[in-house]
Amino acid sequence: MKNRNFKRAALVFGITVLASTSMFAQPQNNQEKKERPTVEQLFKEMDKNEDAKLSKKEVKGPLKNDFDKIDTNEDGFLTKKEIEKAPKPKRRED
Repeated sequence: MKNRNFKRAALVFGITVLASTSMFAQPQNNQEKKERPTVEQLFKEMDKNEDAKLSKKEVKGPLKNDFDKIDTNEDGFLTKKEIEKAPKPKRRED
């Protein structure tokens, strides 16, 4: 009797682990990719001193990687116009 209950408990536990793992797995067909943030969202998140410009210290991600390419007037800051005119970063292939 105890052996049968143990087997049932182990089976239920295994099914639970498998089900929860598949629920939290990354989607394989990339249907749930995040949309790119708008320029307004970027400034709201990154412009810590609220001067309507982003310095190299304030930016992160693709903006930081391509800062010099996006900073067309080479003043050390990114404006909304410069970001709007910047080429869109390529999406990573998973």
